[in-house]
Amino acid sequence: MKTSLKYYTIKYLIMILLLIIAVWAGLFYAYILDEVHDNVDDGLRDRKIQIIKAVYLNPQLLKNNEFGFNEFKINPIKAADYQNKSRLYNKMYYMEYDDKDQPYRVLEADFIDQFKGHQRLVIRTSTVEEDELIYDLTTALIVLYILLVISIVAVNGYLLNKAMRPFYQILDKLKKYQFGIPFSQEKQTYKITEFEELNVEINEMIERNELVFYQQKQFIENASHELQTPLAIVINKIDLMIQNDDLDKKNLTFLTEVKNDLRRMVGLNKSLLMLSKIENSQFNKTSDVDFNVMIAQLVQNYEDFIAFKKVEVSIIEKGKFVADFNQDLADILLSNLLKNAVKYNHQEGILNIIVENNRITFQNSGSAEPLDKSRIFNRFYKRGSDHTSTGLGLSIIKTIIKQYPGWDINYEYGDQMHYFILTKNNAH
Repeated sequence: MKTSLKYYTIKYLIMILLLIIAVWAGLFYAYILDEVHDNVDDGLRDRKIQIIKAVYLNPQLLKNNEFGFNEFKINPIKAADYQNKSRLYNKMYYMEYDDKDQPYRVLEADFIDQFKGHQRLVIRTSTVEEDELIYDLTTALIVLYILLVISIVAVNGYLLNKAMRPFYQILDKLKKYQFGIPFSQEKQTYKITEFEELNVEINEMIERNELVFYQQKQFIENASHELQTPLAIVINKIDLMIQNDDLDKKNLTFLTEVKNDLRRMVGLNKSLLMLSKIENSQFNKTSDVDFNVMIAQLVQNYEDFIAFKKVEVSIIEKGKFVADFNQDLADILLSNLLKNAVKYNHQEGILNIIVENNRITFQNSGSAEPLDKSRIFNRFYKRGSDHTSTGLGLSIIKTIIKQYPGWDINYEYGDQMHYFILTKNNAH
């Protein structure tokens, strides 16, 4: 699933922060614990020195064989067990007050008393307070850990929003930009160097594209115009020649064929110009178009053509098909669908135009074989050996539909009927 740059950055920032702070907290915890143990151990060593000094001053202390109020005991040992090194370790002892075992830090040290006897001094100190300290420290670290992560994420999110605002402005400008439509030339400056450079480069790119687009548009229109004029002149001259009574049947047929080919070139030229204009987004102006009304009007306009083919046309209205569309493109779209359904119908055929809220279906009789669905909307695709067609009618329909996201045109065949189904998304 795709995500925005802000959330992508925050996600990995949180992961890295969690790892770094966890390592830092672990090291900090170990360091504090080590310091606490060092302080306790230093206290035990200091007490050891004081107790041994006291024993030399007061031999009665050698009889202190059990832990008492002073939390130490002295027991005689054999000379063979004597060790010239202090030992520190942790041990659990029963405490009457809590009625349970509690942790203690213990120091053992052997010494020789004033009577040359070998003695073992054991000193203990409770570490319950140390455990509470560690517990409090751990709790504080966890709270600090959570607050630090939340604070960093919140601050980072705020700063990212603020820093990325120019980027979203530039992105919004690109989304609204269309060829041939003037865009805001208002100079904008940004505090962040990279965004300033990006904005300048995009503006220059748009200006270059507009220049190329204008030059291409002018070339196509000029080329089309220059072609239309000589073609019209040649057709007129052929018309004059056909009217000459001296022509035999063979030459008359030849000139008629030439005239038909020239008319086809005129139609091809117009269709190619139309395709170019549509693809170059020269039909940008839109308004609410009532397709129901347009279909009824077009059927009236093509009444002679329909009568010539003796096609029975039925408009079946099951809903209201209204959309935000370019009026001229809607006229071209429906005209091509209607002409296609009549032209390739057979004599005394049927054409049903079914209008629903989000779909228009042109259902017509005609060829007993289905058309090639994979190629039918390709340019210059023709049915069979039809030399009168430019092969661009359905291609123009598909090109128009591509200009409107959520729209689609599909072909189906069933019960010896051809279906051209125009659909639009509810949001449009």
